Amino acid sequence: MIGRLKTIVLDARDIGRLSAFYSDLAGWTQIFADDQWVTMTTDDGWRIGIQHAPDHVPPAWPDPARPQQAHLDLRVPDIDAASVRAVDLGATFLRSNETWNTLADPAGHPFDLCLDADEPETTLMGVMIDCPDTQSLSHFYAELLGKEVTYEGDEAAMIGTDGDQPVLFQQVEEYVPPRWPDPAYPQQVHLDIDVDDIEEAERLTLALGATRLPGDGVNWRVYADPAGKPFCLLWEIE
Repeated sequence: MIGRLKTIVLDARDIGRLSAFYSDLAGWTQIFADDQWVTMTTDDGWRIGIQHAPDHVPPAWPDPARPQQAHLDLRVPDIDAASVRAVDLGATFLRSNETWNTLADPAGHPFDLCLDADEPETTLMGVMIDCPDTQSLSHFYAELLGKEVTYEGDEAAMIGTDGDQPVLFQQVEEYVPPRWPDPAYPQQVHLDIDVDDIEEAERLTLALGATRLPGDGVNWRVYADPAGKPFCLLWEIE
């Protein structure tokens, strides 16, 4: 393990509207907010960040030229009722299925409402990352986050276990990677990962196949994974 998953971050122009949407739909709690950033938590320990992106270009799912890059899977006891509520709150309905419906949130990010009749509350199952090669990318994040590869199929993979913040991967035939920081090819979603020693963590992360990208701060640096998706390594300042 090089680091620990800290936050799933969504880009949005209107961070207040997007945080209110997920608070109303899923019961997430806002723990921090300013004009650039909102942090929310779920009842089962996920952290979701919403980052102000003034040049945000929303996905146009399923158009491969404007891809989602990643999406959230939410479990609900009734997908039809949850879909109606999501639309009432500002979502756009995209696709129906027997066991899940796909919608877009007010910032345009697709998400899935997945049926779990035994779960009375809306819960976050995981984050699903699009990629051209699920085997390669799942093993990269397994090493980075110290999570075991628990499922591996032809077009899907998962690291970690259900209920313990798993990360999932789906293979996309016409995959178009982000070109961060080019707003014409946006990241849409990225992961923030906590590390103890940034210099050692960077060395190990680059050895796994990541690339250092321009952009850093007093306690964060930006990288791209082997599929070209940006992520951040963060560390505490003494």
